[in-house]
Amino acid sequence: MNSSLKGKKVHFDESYLHVELADKRIISTPMEWYPELRNSSLKQLSNYRFICRGTGIEWPDLDYHLSIAAMLSNEEQRLAA
Repeated sequence: MNSSLKGKKVHFDESYLHVELADKRIISTPMEWYPELRNSSLKQLSNYRFICRGTGIEWPDLDYHLSIAAMLSNEEQRLAA
């Protein structure tokens, strides 16, 4: 497990999912990669928690999970295509 990929905060804008890491880096990926998130309300998006020792994110209202490592690959992009 890459301990530098632990999440600290999540935020969104119209186009991107942004995750601030524990080491202060911010990674951003297109919201279009995540249809389940893109089509959700701000209230649903705001209800998240870090799982797996901070290496993943869960949105309980959406039953959706995302690993931070997957954000750095193009795996999600292939799934959304």
